[in-house]
Amino acid sequence: MNISFSPPFVDADVENEVLECLRSGWITTGPKVRDLEALVAEYVQVKRCACVNSWTSGASLVLKWLGIGPGDEVILPAYTYSATALVVLHAGAMPVMVDIREDFTVDPERVAAAITPRTKAVFAVDIAGWPCDYGRLQEVLRSESVRNSFVPATDVQRQLGRPLLISDAAHSLGATYNGAPASLMSDITIYSLHAVKNVTTAEGGVIAINLETPFDNEEVYRWMKLNSLNGQTKDAFSKAQGGSWRYDIVSPGLKINMPDVCAAIGLAQLRKYGNLLLPERQRVFDHYAAFFGSRDYAILPPSQDDTRVSAFHLYPIRIKGITEKQRDMIIEKMAEAGIATNVHFIPMPMLTLFKDLGYRIGDYPQAYANYANEISLPIYPQLTGEQCTYIEENLDRIYNEVVNSKQYDQVL
Repeated sequence: MNISFSPPFVDADVENEVLECLRSGWITTGPKVRDLEALVAEYVQVKRCACVNSWTSGASLVLKWLGIGPGDEVILPAYTYSATALVVLHAGAMPVMVDIREDFTVDPERVAAAITPRTKAVFAVDIAGWPCDYGRLQEVLRSESVRNSFVPATDVQRQLGRPLLISDAAHSLGATYNGAPASLMSDITIYSLHAVKNVTTAEGGVIAINLETPFDNEEVYRWMKLNSLNGQTKDAFSKAQGGSWRYDIVSPGLKINMPDVCAAIGLAQLRKYGNLLLPERQRVFDHYAAFFGSRDYAILPPSQDDTRVSAFHLYPIRIKGITEKQRDMIIEKMAEAGIATNVHFIPMPMLTLFKDLGYRIGDYPQAYANYANEISLPIYPQLTGEQCTYIEENLDRIYNEVVNSKQYDQVL
């Protein structure tokens, strides 16, 4: 049996939506993108969403809107994909890394301790579909002490009066907090629609805007759209309409717009996400939980508590008592059995770029502890019960081989 890690969900509806776009004669930004923006906004219950060509470009655009630059600090967890920190570096600011909780999410108390007058934003990263403790993060960022120490440098920052809370929701489309979409707990939420995500556009991202008064979310949306297309006053679709060719460039924007041909994939998937694709991901998650819940060696990922429900993007199982090398051996032997697994993530302080910038993994013990024994299992709607059982039984067998057999002592 061969089981890939995360293939995209492509059915007849996806194919038909893409073909309709191709046959329409319009494949770059146009009506499909507008439809996807409206559908995502409806699903996550915000007034406006802006589509872009990746999570990373969306985050860069948000930091540009906020006016982040040299001398500023942005707090983020050490345990996330590097893009979260890279957008801060590209803006000329300093990523301030803090440790995580055992549930993989950023520790709000570490965030509170890291805030300085230079702090302009916090990236709260939902790992594996599991939302952060947004209630506590809001308490921290809205506290009188943080507001009083905040030093704004732009009109947007002055209007906000505190650091911006940005949800890195690359993994968590469909997650809930207090029974509502988790997007309602942040000022701005950025989703990824990359090929391996719960909903994909092949490459893409969505900025969900949830700003409070005095901000006008419609005005912020228009700014995002303008600056995702070179600061140009008309997109190509508008210009293509008869007699509507004239445009202006009014700001130094980026070129990060999403094409319609990509949006078509996401439209077809999102239409069946809530009643099919997301429940099917949960089915796989629950299948694993039922099996590994009886294994003493398994630390199961969270799926639900009193306030949060996961989006079931990953199944990051942790194995008690094993070393990093033992974990790697288990992954190798799973591959020999035809099962692709992964690790989410290598903490950023272990990567050369960040080590060279002075970050040290010893400062983030929980991030390292989670990484060293974590294995991400395949989880997607197409997985059958038989395939889930094959994955479970092989991991169980291989764990016992690696941990108990003498033949691996020299390797480990």
